[in-house]
This record gives sequence, structure tokens and C-alpha cells, in this order.
Amino acid sequence: MDLDPQDIRAIILRMKRAHGHLASVIRMMEEGSDCESVLTQLAAVNKALARSGFAIVATGLQDCMADGTPDEADLKKMEKLFLSLA
Repeated sequence: MDLDPQDIRAIILRMKRAHGHLASVIRMMEEGSDCESVLTQLAAVNKALARSGFAIVATGLQDCMADGTPDEADLKKMEKLFLSLA
């Protein structure tokens, strides 16, 4: 199953922001920021990436459902991908 870049544009934007935040976390660590600040920002990056993964799975499931009767193999793949994020 392929994802249409237009369908996942918002997800791509979210991931780009997470990428920028991760760069900030690395910079904070290099500059010797306090542990609490680094971990708070790292948790935000982690959450953004997790939400991106779940959004990709949701988009894939919507595509499966939009085609009419979902293909059992595609649904199993999506379930496996979803569980890999948990």
C-alpha cells in the first residue's frame, strides 16, 4: 500500500518540526543544559514522532476502507505496523 504525498502532507510537516526539535535537543546537550530541560524536550520529540506514526497508520487504514471492502492482507499489515509503534 502506497501513501499519497498529498494525504500525508501534515504528517510530513509534523516530522520536519520534530527533526528541528531534535536538533535543538542535541544542541542543548552539547551546551550543557540541565537534565530536566533536555528530557522535557526529548519527550516532546518522542511524542511528535509517535503521533506521526499513528497518523500514518490511520491514513493507511482510511485508504483501505475507502476502496470498499478492505483487503485482509492490508489490514493485517496495518495492524502489525500499528502494534510496532506501541
